[in-house]
Amino acid sequence: MPVIQDEEFGKITIRRSARATQVRVRIGPDGTLRASLPLYAPIFLVKSLLKSSRSELRLMFAQARPDETYSDGMRIGKSHTLIVRPSSTSLIKVSRHHQQIIAQLPNNQTLDDTVVIRAIRDAVISALRLEAKSYLPKRLAFLSDKYSLAYENVRFSHASGRWGSCSSAGTVSLNIALMKLPFELIDYVIIHELSHTRHMNHSQDFWELVGSIDSLYRVHRRALKLEKPSI
Repeated sequence: MPVIQDEEFGKITIRRSARATQVRVRIGPDGTLRASLPLYAPIFLVKSLLKSSRSELRLMFAQARPDETYSDGMRIGKSHTLIVRPSSTSLIKVSRHHQQIIAQLPNNQTLDDTVVIRAIRDAVISALRLEAKSYLPKRLAFLSDKYSLAYENVRFSHASGRWGSCSSAGTVSLNIALMKLPFELIDYVIIHELSHTRHMNHSQDFWELVGSIDSLYRVHRRALKLEKPSI
């Protein structure tokens, strides 16, 4: 899908639809703008809408402000740290260097500004995805072998309201936001999804299987409900 960049709102993904009769803009699950327009409408219509509707879009962003807040020195995932530094320019710059996410902010910007939060969030997603791809497949394979719960494939997501899922074809999907959780809760989610390879429901048999592997699953389940799989 085409992507355009706006100086204020950042990345905007454009989707053409045969059902669309006009240009519409919304905020997607990942916190970025999504524009839909008719199949043969020119892209400049999106830019025109952005230009004429900035006040409305700012209000939309304010209402959809991310729940996550950031602070200097904050731990990100299992191995990254957020470092905030002053910028020598008027631009916000966020980059990842080894295990650090470095946010360079001009004097008129703070960590409370939505545009800053969005910029940091992009780097956080990148960092968590790296951690997830390094850790989760190995842990999934280990628990699968240990408890003889076979799966076919593993995939990763972040634009979901779920920690994980398992398809009837045996594909286990894991949210990269798992890397924000304690290791015992990560294991609980993996065990939960692996148990679905045997029981595609939440029947008594399913929970008995989960409990035979994780004797503290009720504690872990309650603790997980206090967390959010959003990034």
